[in-house]
Amino acid sequence: MARPRPPVRFPPDPYVLALLATVALAALLPARGTAATVADAAQSLAVALLFFLYGARLSTREALDGLRHWRLHLTVLAATFAVFPLLGLAARGLVPGVLTPPLYHGLLFLCLVPSTIQSSIAFTSIARGNVPAAICAGSFSSLAGILLTPLLAAGLLGGRAGGLSAGSLLGIVFHLLLPFLLGQVLRRWIGGFLVRHKKVLGYVDRGSILLVVYAAFSAGVAAGIWHQVGLVRLAALTGVEAVLLAVMLLVTWYGAGRLGFGREDRIAIQFAGSKKSLAAGLPMAGVLFGAQAALAVLPLMLFHQMQLMVCAVLARRRAQDPAGAGSTELPAPRVAEVS
Repeated sequence: MARPRPPVRFPPDPYVLALLATVALAALLPARGTAATVADAAQSLAVALLFFLYGARLSTREALDGLRHWRLHLTVLAATFAVFPLLGLAARGLVPGVLTPPLYHGLLFLCLVPSTIQSSIAFTSIARGNVPAAICAGSFSSLAGILLTPLLAAGLLGGRAGGLSAGSLLGIVFHLLLPFLLGQVLRRWIGGFLVRHKKVLGYVDRGSILLVVYAAFSAGVAAGIWHQVGLVRLAALTGVEAVLLAVMLLVTWYGAGRLGFGREDRIAIQFAGSKKSLAAGLPMAGVLFGAQAALAVLPLMLFHQMQLMVCAVLARRRAQDPAGAGSTELPAPRVAEVS
């Protein structure tokens, strides 16, 4: 007789708690004057560093090998950059009764962000799905998001995300695209160093994102944007995002089934196609929204914790499905990593 599985626990992501603490610090001690100028410059350097490291870590050979499963990757990309944005546009009808315009713009931006890598792999492994496919799908989504997210944001959000002005395009190129490409070029020389110091560089990643959050929310406090948000609106945003996540989990699971994918592939599609990357979205918002970045990233931070909690439960239930009982579960990465 099989032993019962321990109950699924989903404590708050420690890094999300650190992000919330950073928001509180910005609310109490926002950067002003010269300090704000320094914080803004440091934020720009941090964003460039983040995307340089993203480029240096992405294995071009692994990405090309994953093209053999192109139908699965196209399905995940369609969920991430087509279905999600369409649902975000449909939510426009909730303004102004349920969501304020700034919160809606943040929700729509959330729908344009690429998928995660670490947590998609972890949940796919726990659920006994196709882990190699999840790795490639997350990598492809992150790579595509460097171009698609800013372009979609400029097209769907217009002036609220910088529009398609020369300044915004230069910001995308110099802060996101060029550092990423430089990382790809230098990967053959620094790849070994990155592998040997993966843990330390992980702290660099997280620290850079905390700096981006502090600068964004400091600018928001200085601009007085918090007068636009109350507990009722935050509760409404939570409810809307819960519905959004539920819809995407259903669409990716049953849609993959209708497309003829097997169980293991459906699991990879569900977990890679229903989540959004906090690590990629935060620095992008800093570049695209400027002083309005605080409200733009608030929905993404909330959705990130929600998706971890819900998918932790769902992955365990998928693992208990009779169809997956004979599969071998691979070691899963830590779910709590920001992605």
